[in-house]
Amino acid sequence: MKHTLTLLLSALAATSAVAKLPPPTPEAQAKAAEAAARTAWSAKTDGYLLCKSQDQVAAKYRASAQAAGKPAPAAVATPPCVDPGPYAAAPKVETKPIEASGAHSPAPTAASPPSSNQTSAQTNPAPTK
Repeated sequence: MKHTLTLLLSALAATSAVAKLPPPTPEAQAKAAEAAARTAWSAKTDGYLLCKSQDQVAAKYRASAQAAGKPAPAAVATPPCVDPGPYAAAPKVETKPIEASGAHSPAPTAASPPSSNQTSAQTNPAPTK
């Protein structure tokens, strides 16, 4: 009985885990993009601080080795540390609602009736050979 009940409960939990989430809203997408940009900037800043501290440690090591009279190994050529600068958020893009964008504007008022007394042959003459 215990096994059957456990199996039933796990089956119910599995079906709820498979349910689809609704698509994200534009606001949620903007927040996710902002979080990704901030995370990327944070990673660049961390890399810059690590680079600076490694340079300081290497300089102190060489200075202490020379002070002790030991030969200091030659410095390895590395690219310079690049400061990413302060975080600059992407400018917010104002999105207009569909009604304000003009996408669903009605057609202009017709100046003439849509039909005329011309026949199809008069409107679209046959090509001459």
